[in-house]
Amino acid sequence: MSVIFESSRKGRRSMVHAPMGITLKEAGGRAILSDLPENALRTAPLPLPEVSELEAVRHYTRLSQINYSIDTNFYPLGSCTMKYNPKVCNTLALHPGFLGRHPLSPVDADLGQGVLSCLYDLQRMLKGLIGLPGVSLTPMAGAQGEFAGVAMIRAFHDARDDRNRTEILVPDASHGTNPATATMCGYTVKEIPTLSDGDVDLEALKAAVGPQTAGLMLTNPSTLGVFERSIREMAKVVHDAGGLLYYDGANLNAIAQRVRPGDMGFDCVHLNVHKTFATPHGGGGPGAGPVLVNQRLMPHLPIPTIRRGTDDEGRDIFRLTDASEYPQSMGPLSAFAGNVGVLLRAYVYLRLTGSNGMRRVSEFAVLNANYLMKRLTEAGFTAAFPERRATHEFILTLKNEADSFGVTALDFAKRLLDYGFYAPTIYFPLLVPECLLIEPTETESKEELDRFVAAMIAIRKEAETEPETVRTAPHTTPVGRLDETRAARQPDLVWSADTTRT
Repeated sequence: MSVIFESSRKGRRSMVHAPMGITLKEAGGRAILSDLPENALRTAPLPLPEVSELEAVRHYTRLSQINYSIDTNFYPLGSCTMKYNPKVCNTLALHPGFLGRHPLSPVDADLGQGVLSCLYDLQRMLKGLIGLPGVSLTPMAGAQGEFAGVAMIRAFHDARDDRNRTEILVPDASHGTNPATATMCGYTVKEIPTLSDGDVDLEALKAAVGPQTAGLMLTNPSTLGVFERSIREMAKVVHDAGGLLYYDGANLNAIAQRVRPGDMGFDCVHLNVHKTFATPHGGGGPGAGPVLVNQRLMPHLPIPTIRRGTDDEGRDIFRLTDASEYPQSMGPLSAFAGNVGVLLRAYVYLRLTGSNGMRRVSEFAVLNANYLMKRLTEAGFTAAFPERRATHEFILTLKNEADSFGVTALDFAKRLLDYGFYAPTIYFPLLVPECLLIEPTETESKEELDRFVAAMIAIRKEAETEPETVRTAPHTTPVGRLDETRAARQPDLVWSADTTRT
């Protein structure tokens, strides 16, 4: 695939269409915006490719056709919920009434009430789903929601002048953002080991807590693909020591409408609504990471939140809260009410599915994962935790394949691309040697899961009979096996006319 500059020919162009309402005039042979001052104009044309409209259309269409997407192929990336999302959620979020409203427009009985009422209902639905009474929609991503959660834990202890709590506990299988977030909030991090069955070591947790413990950060189900069976005891241990529990909502897809984090004993939760509720995940954004809290953390919620009241005529009216109503708030995390487009998609998704539908979503996510794990283990692959039922995802260890055939998890992942499947997560969590973390999601059919099993069996056979084919994969993609270290440390991302192609 060439870059578009290589199709450029001097003097070749397509028609220039002026945007509606913009007038163009010719000045010195150049088309300029009529209201720009002369000193703001370029003295030389931009070094853009000179191509026809047809060439531009074909170039970018070809790019879209080789771009991997959930609309074209299975995407079993563990812990990331790379699932198909209903297009209607996106369509309704793009309603002209939402798109055309400026965030600084007045919020009164006649203007801005539609979007605020939707966000208020989203707050209400999330409270019921999570089992906690306080919510703020403003965090712009899961990582920012995570930061908000730990920052509120910090604010809670500081407000009580309990400044000796300097430590956050995290399991050794936690997401990497967990210790990073705790450090950003000024805490030191202490790891709690995991037992061979996948549960956090409760006795090690008991030994670790103390007057220095600010809180415990936990994902449940964990990144190991299993549900923490001692979660109530863990919550009691931390609370008895004066600490709080933060819930990383990355794996909510497995438990929605089946069990609530608030009922497990968590004080604070962040949600990745951009992957759980109908905004496509990946690609660097957009995201939204609402946070939910119990009563003792509510004073520290980020602002604004959406509140409902009545006007002089008794009509419902929705408004944004401010610092005067939350004097202990950690403050704003984003402009206005957060990433409203993503929040609206979540609102539509939850309204469409309802509580019964969300329960079916989680049930099918768990069913698909357990079906896939069963099929693969029957085919000779090794589950990392064979005695445990999978949640919405599960882990295979390819250590046997690596030892027997010299073919690694990375090699398997690359070869899957040749079979038309995106690779699962590899080498995370680090606790599992030659790890493949697989999440089929609730939206894939049995037939597609069976095709994936067949591809894995075929690759395992190749690893045994022709391992070099697997070690050098992929062979059918536009770009083959890269030197990943060099690509990360010495990326060559600039094209110029003098570039020599190799």
